[in-house]
Amino acid sequence: MSVIVRPVTENDIPQVLDIINYEILNSVSIYDYEPRTLDQQRAIIQEKQTKEFPFLVAVYDDIVAGFATYGDFRFKEGYRFTVEHSVYLHHEHQGKGLGKILLESLIKIAKEQQKHTMIAVIDAENAGSIQFHQRMGFEIAGTLRESGYKFDRWLDSVFLQLFL
Repeated sequence: MSVIVRPVTENDIPQVLDIINYEILNSVSIYDYEPRTLDQQRAIIQEKQTKEFPFLVAVYDDIVAGFATYGDFRFKEGYRFTVEHSVYLHHEHQGKGLGKILLESLIKIAKEQQKHTMIAVIDAENAGSIQFHQRMGFEIAGTLRESGYKFDRWLDSVFLQLFL
């Protein structure tokens, strides 16, 4: 398997958009309701870059098969050493080890940026993602019951934490 992990480029944004919009429309891995536009996704990436947060893509067989990023956990100054991350894979490229490669890359950058802890917020139904994070060293820090609402039902959010 030949995978290249690199910073996102302008040309990657349509493929990133396809990945995130699939998740928005078909899963509870993200609690957004409406698909993003190209301009909205571009603005999200630009904001990350302005704040010097990574936005990485995994290129597999010449296509963007996944992406990963992190950003502010909360917007108070005292949280500046804590980041919340996201890793999304194209639904046809899950189970190939790409998530591990992307998350390892994010962790490396977070350490270089002298972050102290990384947070994952995962829907409680997504047992595969929770187990993946635990294999990567994250520990469950708590569950917020009925903290989200999508597809006409209440959803629980599991918080996982990795000390860097």
